[in-house]
Amino acid sequence: MATPMSAADFLDCLRDEGVSVVEVGNWRTHNRNHMGPWGPVNGVMIHHTVTRGTAATVDICRKGHSTLPGPLCHGVIAKDGKVHLVGYGRANHAGLGDPDVLAAVIAERQPPADNEATVDGNRHFYGWECENMGDGKDPWPAVQIEAIVRVITALCRHHDWSARSAIRHLDWQPGKVDPRGPGMDWDDILERVTARLAGATPSTPKPPAPKPLPKPTKPTVDLSKLVAAAKANPAAKGKPVTYSGVKTLEAALVNAGLLSKRYSDGHYGTTTIAAYAKWQTKLGYRGKDADGIPGKTSLERLGNKHGFTVVD
Repeated sequence: MATPMSAADFLDCLRDEGVSVVEVGNWRTHNRNHMGPWGPVNGVMIHHTVTRGTAATVDICRKGHSTLPGPLCHGVIAKDGKVHLVGYGRANHAGLGDPDVLAAVIAERQPPADNEATVDGNRHFYGWECENMGDGKDPWPAVQIEAIVRVITALCRHHDWSARSAIRHLDWQPGKVDPRGPGMDWDDILERVTARLAGATPSTPKPPAPKPLPKPTKPTVDLSKLVAAAKANPAAKGKPVTYSGVKTLEAALVNAGLLSKRYSDGHYGTTTIAAYAKWQTKLGYRGKDADGIPGKTSLERLGNKHGFTVVD
């Protein structure tokens, strides 16, 4: 039993274990805490998503759907081994489960067969959705299994838990079958977690490390072209001024939560102006200095935060 760590400590402990982390939006504060308590935490729960494609999987796990609002987990473990953090706090991943299983997790022993669902698992478990169709045929790549091992190890190491503090969704809730499929050997995963916690070589050799992907080049935004588009478009009577950097800017404003994605269309119109004015106001600008027309300082600060470079 433990108090949930802070979001900053959560991120640090994953990185310290060598997990490749991707931070998604406002994950640190995206949660369902208004629906009930978060903690004490007692363990780690692993699921599969029944989805195909990392981007779509991350999106649904972050947002949820009409009958189950997001976040649906704390992180998505993709097939390439990257771990996408989508929420922190109470998340809709575990649902109700068996109190005897919770007791076994707390005692760090093998859980019994689950046969009832009366305990709130969203309160007690860190939840991880793993990208897999869950049809018993979709394989689990070695790099994804390694990421699962490291995620479990990171949380167990921080809370001084053993590998028996990790369970599958199928261990928790009657009728669940996840995770399953070729390459998903739960006993092997727990053995490898135990070995990592002990500082020993895992019982199963690690797969060859994937070749690092080339670092992506940041897109550039030309300040003068952007200003020209911003000043011309709202009043344009003929063909609007177009500049590809507008889409880069709008994507950054979407990431910052200042612009709806449906208005990210490459047109620097009144909606984009209003969104950029919110960014300027957030930086402390007022009056004519927060008119929605980019200045170098405000644009560079947006680029530094959301991944683009400003050129004059």
